[in-house]
Order: sequence, then C-alpha cells, then structure tokens
Amino acid sequence: MKDGLRLAIEQLNFCVGDIAGNADKIVRGMAAARDAGAGLAIFPEMALTGYPPEDLLLRDDFLRATRDALARIAEEARGLDALVGAPVRDGGVLYNSVLWLRDGQIHGRCDKRCLPNYGVFDERRYFAPGADAAVFTLDGVRVGVTVCEDLWDEETAASMRGADIVINCSASPFHVGKTAERRAMLGERARSLAAPVVYVNLVGGQDELVFDGDSCVADSGGDVVCALRRFVEDRAVCALGEIGVVGGAIASPPEDDAEEIWRALSLGLGDYVEKSGFEGVVVGVSGGIDSAVVLALSADVFGGERVRAMMLPSQYTSEASLEDARTLAANCGAHYEVAPIGDVLRAP
Repeated sequence: MKDGLRLAIEQLNFCVGDIAGNADKIVRGMAAARDAGAGLAIFPEMALTGYPPEDLLLRDDFLRATRDALARIAEEARGLDALVGAPVRDGGVLYNSVLWLRDGQIHGRCDKRCLPNYGVFDERRYFAPGADAAVFTLDGVRVGVTVCEDLWDEETAASMRGADIVINCSASPFHVGKTAERRAMLGERARSLAAPVVYVNLVGGQDELVFDGDSCVADSGGDVVCALRRFVEDRAVCALGEIGVVGGAIASPPEDDAEEIWRALSLGLGDYVEKSGFEGVVVGVSGGIDSAVVLALSADVFGGERVRAMMLPSQYTSEASLEDARTLAANCGAHYEVAPIGDVLRAP
C-alpha cells in the first residue's frame, strides 16, 4: 500500500428524520477530517437519515429531501473523499447504500447485499439487496466497501478478497457482550481476507435501540490497532502504509457489564428525551428500589434540575416510603412533589 493514505473514522450520533441536521453534521465531519489531513472520511450506515428510518422510506418527499441533501454533501467533498450512508432509489428500487463522494460528485456506490430481517431489523420491507461487490481505488489503494451485515456474512465478505483494505459502514445495535463478538468477527475477516478492516459504527439512541459506536480497526493479522470510545461521538485518524495500519489510539472498554449497561441506558434515555424535544422527565417515586434506580439514572443523565420526582401516596403508603422517596429526591437534586391519590382510589 502507498504510504501516507489517511482515513478519518467519523463515529457520530445522527437523528432519524433530521436530514438537514444530519447533513450539516456530515459536512462538519468532512471539514474536521480534511483539517486532520485525512484523504478519506468514513461515516456510518444510513448516516444521512439516521437508522432505522423505517416507514419514512415510503415517503417520496423524504427520499427527495435525502437526494437533495446528498448532492449538497457531495459538493463539499473536495480535497478529500467521503463514504456516506444513505438510501438511494434507482429505477424505482430502493437500496441501503454507501456513496463514495469525490470532487464534488458521487463517484460510486455500494449497495447492501445482506438485508437482516430478524430481531429488531426489518430491512427487506424497504430495500432490495445489492448485487455486486464494491471496490474503489484511492491513491493506488484498492478499497473494498461493505455495509454492516455484509461483513458478518462469511460468503459475502469473501467477495472482498483482493482488496488492500476493507471498510464496513455499520449501524449495529448494542447488547451485552457485543464488543467481544464484533472483535472476534473483525479479526477473523481481516485474517481470511489478508487485509486490514476498518469498522465504522453509529452511536446514539433511537427508541428501543442503542448504538454503542465501538468503531475500530483490525490489521491484517486480526489484531485491533485502533479503537474509538464507546457510547459517545468520537473521531480517529489512521494512516495506511506498507506495514498496514499505523497510528490510532485504543480506547479502554467499560470495566464490567454493570458499567456498560448503565452507559447504554443513559445514552438511550438521554437521546430519546433530547431528540424528542422534551424539556425534562417526570418520575413516579415510591421509596422502592425500582423507582430509585430510574430516578438516579434520570438525574445522572439530565441533572436534577430537569427531573421531577412525584410521590403519589394513598392510604396504603407507609411513612417509611414517604421518607425514603423524599430523601432519594433530595440526594438526586430533583424537584419533589407529593400528590395524594387516596380520594381517587376511594371514589365510587
């Protein structure tokens, strides 16, 4: 590989449906990558629309707005190339695509071939599968591009053999243990393809889904040589040379499952509230452990000033519960209110 090719991994948090805001974030990411001396900026799957856009994809106005925003982003692709995930309608057929942008134009396209239709995924409802492997050339380097599931599928990933480097633009949700699964898969693919693998994942919450980022680079021997922070937006620039991938920090993983789960819950709750435009949250407190955990989580995410703790006592509520709820709210810095419901319960 030619020395000096620099890749910027753009692990960003996008909002489903906010095409204008997402486009602005992509343009800012490209500018930051350019300032860092990168020749290629890489963004996650469906970065332009957020993931999963679901039935928004059935609206013509949504797809037109996506197309127009993509053209605006392409105009900014000068002085560096960019890989941007977006839906593309071609000949009346919709694809889950990654666009290669260069010199103010769409230089090429990779259409996702393996469309997951299990668990939280419902991609076959909206997309047609791509047919061909996508390999582009940049500064003499053959760059294979895959979209999320395409790399997990061994047969599809094998079509990347012969590429100097393989890039995977992903929107892969979190579950406990996912990091170990990803790293094992990435290492296996890198070794079988005899090429470094760059994995760029979405970060953020979307309804019941949490995307933890965990973007990373595995060298051709399968070792992780760069890893971004989890559960936050992050950026890394890696250089490619004759010896493979050089440079890039390796972020420390969460210390244990409990910390990982807390961070996932915090991100999911925070993004649900912020992306929905809510000013804060109301938590019903009882003095019990369930509401205590929810209140502590809410205060940790938003600060106590944006949390209202409501105690709804009845004739069945003990003084100990009232005192515990009051103490909990005070400890969390939350607003505390008591609204007795005994009369409601006694109403005929």
